[in-house]
Amino acid sequence: MSGAPLSRLVLTDFRNHATLTIAPGAGFVVLTGENGAGKTNVLEAVSLLAPGRGLRRAMPGAMARQGGAGGFGIAATVADDVAVATGTLASAPDRRLVRVQGAATPATTLPEWLTVLWLTPATDRLFVEPAGERRRFLDRLTLALAPGHALHATRYEAAMRERNRLLAGERPADPDWLTALEARMAEHGTALDAARHETVTLLAERLATVPAGPFARAGLALIGEAVAADGFAQALALGRRRDAAAGRTLTGPHRADLAVTHLDKGRAAALASTGEQKALLLGIVLAHAELVAERTGRAPVLLLDEVAAHLDPQRRAALFTRLEGRGQTWMTGTEIALFEGLGDEATRIAL
Repeated sequence: MSGAPLSRLVLTDFRNHATLTIAPGAGFVVLTGENGAGKTNVLEAVSLLAPGRGLRRAMPGAMARQGGAGGFGIAATVADDVAVATGTLASAPDRRLVRVQGAATPATTLPEWLTVLWLTPATDRLFVEPAGERRRFLDRLTLALAPGHALHATRYEAAMRERNRLLAGERPADPDWLTALEARMAEHGTALDAARHETVTLLAERLATVPAGPFARAGLALIGEAVAADGFAQALALGRRRDAAAGRTLTGPHRADLAVTHLDKGRAAALASTGEQKALLLGIVLAHAELVAERTGRAPVLLLDEVAAHLDPQRRAALFTRLEGRGQTWMTGTEIALFEGLGDEATRIAL
């Protein structure tokens, strides 16, 4: 790994920023300012350098600055001077475009250049939210270890939506077309399931060996029906009538859930205190970042929104120590005093 994974960031008409240029260093990047200054907006811009809808999961049309030209732009220099850009045009405000070295490319190719992970105050509810939120969280972790994961997820979801549409139609669906869609779902669903299982296994093994410390140790398991290539397509074919009645596909990796437990207390994370849940999340993300760096040789960019403000001084100091030298970590806060424990090499930006 040479230099900063993200060495330049330029925002144009993004959220509240008419124009903003940041040249972050390779380690800590600290954004401070009053509420409403746009700190989280900067983190959201970085999160859009990965597949998906970013840390707020907003539609592209909602990201353009009010009073601006109608579209927005995010330009970055990543890896070894690779130019990555994403944004929208005023003529198509809800269509996100991605370019790498000036050439149009699908968003699913972005993990080839940069891996981005984040924790926001909204993530604190992960353990009590519906299973879909935990699947999205797990898929972000998986994507860092298996860059092709986003493509499999996109194609699986597309095939499933088309199958659901056909089953819900007034006319009987073409059985040959259903068979083709189910074969596509089996192909990509099996890859999805396998990558998720591998990520959970690797991360669970790592967390189990972490000594007890300021961040609670999490036990992880992927629950739901197993997806086997030789049986999934057949199960879908046999379930057509049931799925048509339900209005959705009732079997497959889109029904899986990530089960998290507090290892040291032996209870489900959903039953832990708010502070314990935050510590569990931090422990998972930190262990995962270390795992990714070891296995890929490239540390992910971490985005930690308002994390320091919700930690006591001891855990805050432990967090800074663990993150030091790990790679690029972006953090936000309203008070600069929260980051006094960081060295002079940290990039400090007041908004």
